[in-house]
Amino acid sequence: MDFVKDMMEKARSLQKRLVLPEGTEPRTLRAARKIVDEKLASSVTILGRESEIQKTASQEGVKLDGITLIDPEFAAKLSVYSNEYYELRKHKGMSPEEAKTEMGSALRYGAMMVRLNDADAMVAGAENTTADVLRSGLSIIGTIPGLKTASSCFVIQCADRTWGSDGALIFSDCAVVPDPTAEQLADIAISAARSCGEFLGVEPVVALLSFSTKGSGGDHPNVLKVRNTAAILAAKKCGFVFDGELQADAALVPSVTDKKAPGSPVRGRVNTLVFPDLGAGNIGYKLVQRLGQAEAFGPFLQGFAKPISDLSRGASVDDIVVTAAVTLSRAK
Repeated sequence: MDFVKDMMEKARSLQKRLVLPEGTEPRTLRAARKIVDEKLASSVTILGRESEIQKTASQEGVKLDGITLIDPEFAAKLSVYSNEYYELRKHKGMSPEEAKTEMGSALRYGAMMVRLNDADAMVAGAENTTADVLRSGLSIIGTIPGLKTASSCFVIQCADRTWGSDGALIFSDCAVVPDPTAEQLADIAISAARSCGEFLGVEPVVALLSFSTKGSGGDHPNVLKVRNTAAILAAKKCGFVFDGELQADAALVPSVTDKKAPGSPVRGRVNTLVFPDLGAGNIGYKLVQRLGQAEAFGPFLQGFAKPISDLSRGASVDDIVVTAAVTLSRAK
């Protein structure tokens, strides 16, 4: 599997519409040019003050032909978007005037473009924090019906192709929810399973990881949380194969599975690892990436009703292009 190539080809075939809210950020402008030139989207819109966008583009030597520029503060649809935002937030005490002011934010405007089908996907985070991107996404786009938790995943590509699906696995959550409850962990598992189908193109087989396998760690609260997550997934009839609580070796190595969790439905088939908390997930993916010499792609946001992605503020131009392709590939 060549994850980047596959996502590029999928985005190119779908021809969806992308919005990039950070229009005056130099890397974002250069990425927008590449996305247009490589035909990864049917349209690319960048947000910000037009004069500042053009100034930055000139400084960077970026041509803006084929790219749509919108200044949210003076946009033709500002009133429509503001009214929609007011309806979404009036129960929180927001006034129409406050809604209009907040909708002048490029992040919120971009999220509303996605909500109201004026764009199919949004990518941001080169200059905004993860918290800002998540806030805009949650308050405007919201989560998938039936889920309350937004989270993230990495696609891990191992050199040894015997792991996961041709060497590729989903690791979740490694970037968003620090200490999920059992209910949140169940949402994360459901989202990770969806990500597995979208990114790897295979049926998800999910392992709920712990330091305990089937009671070996006793009734420690961290063990009970994962055990309760498995019970929640079973009650939901979630439609994918899963098991837990499992230690990593019991999840991944069939001979160990046979000893520690005989009869487990995930034996020898796991392609999606769900970690009990952010500490375990973040440490786990970085160990595999560095010591196992695996490629790590992400983090990609999951659980949102429509596709949005967050970038590292240290992202390169190519990182932004790849993230855009991945996000566009998820658009319906």
